Amino acid sequence: MKNTFIIISAVITVAFFLGCKGSSGSFQDKTNFDKDSSYALGLNIGSGLRDGLMNDSISPDFDEFMKGMRDGMLGKDPRFPLEEARDKIETAFNALSQEKNEENKQKGIDFLAENAKRPGVIITPSGLQYEVLVEGNGPKPTEDSIVKVHYEGRLVDGTLFDDTYERQQPAIFPLNEVIPGWTEGLQLMNVGSKYKLYIPSEIGYGSMSYRPIPAYSALIFTIELVDIVSMEEYEAQMLYDYY
Repeated sequence: MKNTFIIISAVITVAFFLGCKGSSGSFQDKTNFDKDSSYALGLNIGSGLRDGLMNDSISPDFDEFMKGMRDGMLGKDPRFPLEEARDKIETAFNALSQEKNEENKQKGIDFLAENAKRPGVIITPSGLQYEVLVEGNGPKPTEDSIVKVHYEGRLVDGTLFDDTYERQQPAIFPLNEVIPGWTEGLQLMNVGSKYKLYIPSEIGYGSMSYRPIPAYSALIFTIELVDIVSMEEYEAQMLYDYY
């Protein structure tokens, strides 16, 4: 997780400084960076931490954060042992993650509830919602088929996270190796069809997070079923992608 990386990076940075401190005992005992270089170093580290914390929506109490940094870097007696500090960080991350998960769940529920009221939206027993944009007349795939598709994927707030049209190359994959919402939705389509799928998190990625897709996100896919392909074509594409 990125927040774990932030903490590890901060710990490594502090450990580096403490290691460079040698036997002098304190950063304040001796300096080998001038004023501007010292400021530049702090600015660089602070900017990196800020960007990482903001990306994960982490907002620590700034004064307490700086006290902890200062105590750690100067080797002062901490408010509590380092092991307890790590436990407190993990507890805070878990609470924040749970809060964000609940928020994402509710966003998906609210969006799908409103979307279900729209004319032309069909709902299946699994909760999958779809609408037909273009109805093709080719064969329908089965769960064991390998399909070639063009698609665009968005979050419910409109954020685009994947687009084969932009890459100018359709995707080829076995239908039984993708998220359940895709496996179900593609089997409703004839080759040549273009559908819009609205996928609840339960038949999407669920509790898994794939940046920029947060955990428990409902997803919107516009999908064009280009073809049903052979294993030979699929393997050839895999080989091409590899090299």
